[in-house]
Amino acid sequence: MAKRAERPGDPIKLIGLLWKPTEAVSRSGLTPRRVTGAAIAVADAEGLDALTIRRVAGDLGVSPMALYPHVAGRAELIELMLDAVAAEVYATGPPPAAAATWRARIERVAQANWDHHMTHPWTVDVAPGRPVPGPGVSGKYEAELAALDGLGLGDIEMDQTLTAVLGLVSSSARGVISMRRVWQESSLTDVQWWESVAPALATAMGGVSYPIAQRVSTTVGETTGMSTDPEGAFRLGLAMLMDGLAHRVR
Repeated sequence: MAKRAERPGDPIKLIGLLWKPTEAVSRSGLTPRRVTGAAIAVADAEGLDALTIRRVAGDLGVSPMALYPHVAGRAELIELMLDAVAAEVYATGPPPAAAATWRARIERVAQANWDHHMTHPWTVDVAPGRPVPGPGVSGKYEAELAALDGLGLGDIEMDQTLTAVLGLVSSSARGVISMRRVWQESSLTDVQWWESVAPALATAMGGVSYPIAQRVSTTVGETTGMSTDPEGAFRLGLAMLMDGLAHRVR
């Protein structure tokens, strides 16, 4: 399991990095945008554990000290990365608010965030905290609130609804990404793994029976080929959330 990144402790310094980055090219040929792009490439390919100032500097062909005029450290660099990829979410295609129905608008928000996490799996490893919103994160928040505006929800309800949708997406995406990491490290499918441990587990349980759990887990395994189905849970959970929202806005 990848480590969770800590949020930085100097918000004032981070505000300047996010909102007023210098575009001047340093003697090393670097800009904050180029440093951030190199860091994203490392995290996309190998995860946050591989991300260090030294590693990014090496990929850019400079010394680690050459990066510090552009980023204060690893924690601040991760915030720049998050803001940069947040700006990508609705960079192509129509914004969510352009969809014909409110359900389609919410589905667009959910699917765009799902695709975002699948493209940048490291984003699910960043610990919640007090993130300083940059232009990418702020623009994304505005676009997503616009998808909820006009439904008859109050401002607090709009924020809470969006938080619920994004929480469902991120938790389910984390489950899928974690499973994929396990599959990459193992030569066994979920079904094969369970078959290998089942005899020992049955002996350890000493005849204790959990009939409903056994029935449900067997059905899930036979139907999906997996021990659990986070993406299926995401699709069902989103449909149920929208059904509840339809009842509320009525």
